[in-house]
Amino acid sequence: MSRGEEVAKRDEELLAQLGYKQEFKREFTPLEVFAVAFSFMGPLPSLASVLVYSIPNGGPAAMVWGWLVASAFIFTTGLSIAELASAAPTAGGVYFWTHSFASPRWRNFLCWLVGYANVTGYIAGVAAIDWSCAVQITAAVSIGSGQTYNATNSQIYGIYVAILLSHALICTLATSFLARVQRVYLAINICLCFVVIIGLPLATPKQYMNMPSFAPGSFDNLNGWPDGFAFILSFIAPLWTVSAFDASVHISEEASNAATAVPCAIVCSSIIGILLGWAMNVALAFCMGTDLEYLLSSPIGQPMAQIFFNGFGQKGTLVLWAFVVIAQYTMGSSNVLVASRQIFAYSRDHALPFSSTLSRVNKSTGAPVNAVWFIVICASLLGLLAFAGTQAISAVFPLAVSAFYVAYTIAIAARWLGDNNFKRGPFHLGIFSLPISIIAVIFMPFMLVIFLFPTVPSTSATTMNYTVVVLGGVLGLSLMWYYLPVYGGMHWFSGPVPNIERRNGDSPDFITQDESGGKGVLKA
Repeated sequence: MSRGEEVAKRDEELLAQLGYKQEFKREFTPLEVFAVAFSFMGPLPSLASVLVYSIPNGGPAAMVWGWLVASAFIFTTGLSIAELASAAPTAGGVYFWTHSFASPRWRNFLCWLVGYANVTGYIAGVAAIDWSCAVQITAAVSIGSGQTYNATNSQIYGIYVAILLSHALICTLATSFLARVQRVYLAINICLCFVVIIGLPLATPKQYMNMPSFAPGSFDNLNGWPDGFAFILSFIAPLWTVSAFDASVHISEEASNAATAVPCAIVCSSIIGILLGWAMNVALAFCMGTDLEYLLSSPIGQPMAQIFFNGFGQKGTLVLWAFVVIAQYTMGSSNVLVASRQIFAYSRDHALPFSSTLSRVNKSTGAPVNAVWFIVICASLLGLLAFAGTQAISAVFPLAVSAFYVAYTIAIAARWLGDNNFKRGPFHLGIFSLPISIIAVIFMPFMLVIFLFPTVPSTSATTMNYTVVVLGGVLGLSLMWYYLPVYGGMHWFSGPVPNIERRNGDSPDFITQDESGGKGVLKA
């Protein structure tokens, strides 16, 4: 037996221990798993999308120092998720772990809540990324027209839906193609980062270059919150960019040597994303000029595009911005890919409406085609928030992070607070595991509350933060369905449903048979 066959057999046996048969082909190599995680993150296009949060909430100081402060806490979450992913690499991810580790009294309820929070996060993530891509396309048109073109919400929404449909078509293709194309996505994203880090300072005219006293030291508070709170609000930029740590987890059933490849992808993509993101922030801070209000109100509609325009001129910016749009597009493609696997896993356990349909895997392509279209349809509906105003559609950015943080916090806490025999995988943190988990579990709820605050202290219907409305509405409806008399989830939902019969001795320490004799039920 070759080494590749041994690895494949070991992956299949581990998945069987977790209760599932092998339904996907393991087409993703460790490099491609890392590429998925990094492309999903997309440091440059992500930063372009959320620079509007850090510029008014501290300006250059927040961009440089706020990124570092937030990243230190963000990384603890990535490490904790990587440790769980190594122990149980399955497409179900955080909701599977929650049910595995939580106490018997709460595991079904928490698993349900985590699952719906995670689904909400991925739908909002797809919406935010593809909406940003649409805005970036209109920014390119504005640059090409000499900044005379201003897109309407209807035009942006039309482009947005077209992008979603194209991503749906791509993600229904064969898994082997989706795996190989991740390498191209990775190369585009990394090269773009270095163009900004190296090329922008070289190209920017002197009148736009800032002195060291301004770039890392100037604190500009344009929204009116107290300086300390404004600084914390700027964290949305790094939290959005370095997020969705479980992205590679959801393709673990398609990854070779998943127990090692997935956690390594999480850790490596986080470290590289944090470092490249900080370096780009430093370059932007030195090359953005001092008129921050103009950057925010520029006819181009994108602060980063305006900074590029100041540095590279119209033609140079159009070329570079075209690649930014391509990188954003690849980021959206990776997001739909990952989200469809999450929807597939949750439907496999009968937790979503139309689960039997959503959990089908196309025999020709090996992709969960119905789950792909479900994600795209939901994201297109979420995009209708744009017609309620700029603040409403802007809520999808903190909504995605907030929903992820609800899921991550519960899953990580359940490992330590539940009654379970956690069996660590090849990647583990040793004696640092508990303190790192504690930091992550404290930081995420704190930032979750921060995300619910409006952009400015004095709010109205057009300036309020709609994150609490959308997140609260989705989770509220999911809980109503859970507690619905007779038909609610509390009457039939029992967490992950094994679809393979385990042999005696196959199960890891935290998985055993149910007291009733049913096979493959997770031990709390």
